[in-house]
Amino acid sequence: MSIRKTAADLRSARWFAPDDLRSFGHRSRMMQLGYGEADFHGKPVIGILNTWSELNTCHSHFRERAKDVARGVLQGGGLPVEMPSLSVDESFTKPTSMLYRNMLAMETEEMIRSHPLDGVVLMGGCDKTTPGLVMGAISAGIPMIYLPAGPMLRGNYAGRILGSGSDAWKYWDERRAGNITDQEWIGLQGGIARSAGVCMTMGTASTMTAIADAMGITLPGASSIPAVDANHQRMGADCGRRAVEMVWEDLTPDKIVTQGAVRNAAIVAMATGCSTNAVVHLIAMARRAGIALSLDDLDALGRTTPLIANVRPSGKDYLMEDFYYAGGLRALMTQITDRLDCDALTVTGKTLGQNLEGAVVYNDDVIRPLSNPVYHEGSLAVLKGNLCPDGAVIKPAACDPRFHVHEGPALVFDSYPEMKAAVDDENLEVTPDHVMVLRNAGPQGGPGFPEWGMLPIPKALIKQGHRDMLRISDARMSGTSYGACILHVAPESYVGGPLALLRNGDTVRLDLPNRRLDMLVDEAELERRRAAWTPPRPRFERGYGWMFLQHVTQADQGCDFDFLQTDFGRAAGEPDIF
Repeated sequence: MSIRKTAADLRSARWFAPDDLRSFGHRSRMMQLGYGEADFHGKPVIGILNTWSELNTCHSHFRERAKDVARGVLQGGGLPVEMPSLSVDESFTKPTSMLYRNMLAMETEEMIRSHPLDGVVLMGGCDKTTPGLVMGAISAGIPMIYLPAGPMLRGNYAGRILGSGSDAWKYWDERRAGNITDQEWIGLQGGIARSAGVCMTMGTASTMTAIADAMGITLPGASSIPAVDANHQRMGADCGRRAVEMVWEDLTPDKIVTQGAVRNAAIVAMATGCSTNAVVHLIAMARRAGIALSLDDLDALGRTTPLIANVRPSGKDYLMEDFYYAGGLRALMTQITDRLDCDALTVTGKTLGQNLEGAVVYNDDVIRPLSNPVYHEGSLAVLKGNLCPDGAVIKPAACDPRFHVHEGPALVFDSYPEMKAAVDDENLEVTPDHVMVLRNAGPQGGPGFPEWGMLPIPKALIKQGHRDMLRISDARMSGTSYGACILHVAPESYVGGPLALLRNGDTVRLDLPNRRLDMLVDEAELERRRAAWTPPRPRFERGYGWMFLQHVTQADQGCDFDFLQTDFGRAAGEPDIF
């Protein structure tokens, strides 16, 4: 790509270049920070947006990685400026990190717009940080490159390989059944997460970084590198150098996040066995770029894209470390190049096709050929019906096939505490054919759309040897989860969606091949129930939570704030400087 910008064209020149009192103030404050004119004058200023915190285990290496990025920026002839960003960690943020994804997006957009930054390196990885940072940076519109945190090392206990999240759910059921001792439980607890980095299953974190990679906003294959691998340090420096070059090339997000790039991301997500959360985040990211992406679009791609990454939880045997050694995301994409838009531009200034040249699959059991997929269709399916007129999602490859067509009586819970008390009751009247339902757990009902969708199997069934059953909710589910779980029911029950009308004992029918989810209740009865329904009390009456409830869209629309989408109004321009 030809270089077009000069020093006079730099965005930061508005702060530093004119010879007037305001620029004198800006330059003097830079000198107060210890910089000389030669450090910043006429050089691209690169913001390093760092989501590190002492409670964000996924990003615990980011303090050091920010230094690697800064080294690269300096080598590229720019000035690195580290900017701390909201650290939306998945483990400790309650009631759910999803409540704050949009806050991170707003902070990212406004931080970029209000400071003298010519380009940015976005440092994220934990579930909501990828979409939050990218959504904000797309709206801000200056050159940006995304640095994925990378997966942690695979877990290990007593000679067993452990996958974060997935094995936690698995062994918790065994613990509840009385099959695991206290000592074994403590051993599992200490062995399941052994290093910095995101979950090493194909959970939401690795799904979203793979999406960013396929979308062309990371360096090629950056999403696959384990967090503690020395290649990750080198990748950090590469991001810094490339960010400087992108400024001179004026390579902005609108030139990269195109219809073709979004479609590439969706196809790769399906081929990797992506988290169900990918649906919500990818729709939101696309809409920030002005690209209409719907559940129907994703379902259509899911029907024709085979799952070829044999990585837990949709795969059976391997984890993200194995995926990297097998060739990583670049190698996977070489298996499906005929389905991808290989002319899509990326942050390298080259096309996706050029970036894939030389990629090799080193283990075809981890990264399967199309002739031997893990699952013949993609990771996700979208359901419609009178329980979910605007859609719901399920992960067919991660649940027992016997539930693909299933009919059974509903067992309905209005809150998580009510459900939790019931499933721990060994005398609960429940059969394997029952359909467990949790409602009031959506974007407004949760509040914030929490990951409560993998409802625990009732202890009464665990004692009988059952480990799966059909479960439905308007909540989300951790990308590390598995089982016959239907999620993201829209509209949610809290705003009067049909799920609010379901009663104990009503027959629920899932027909996955035909993408249907229905309650077998006649319309006249549903109308009577609808007339009797009363809205619940709002979860928040002030502050950010109140704003969230007023403006968050439903799951099928990405759960972004309505006022942040491109069709709401004209984007803010450059800030006034007086």
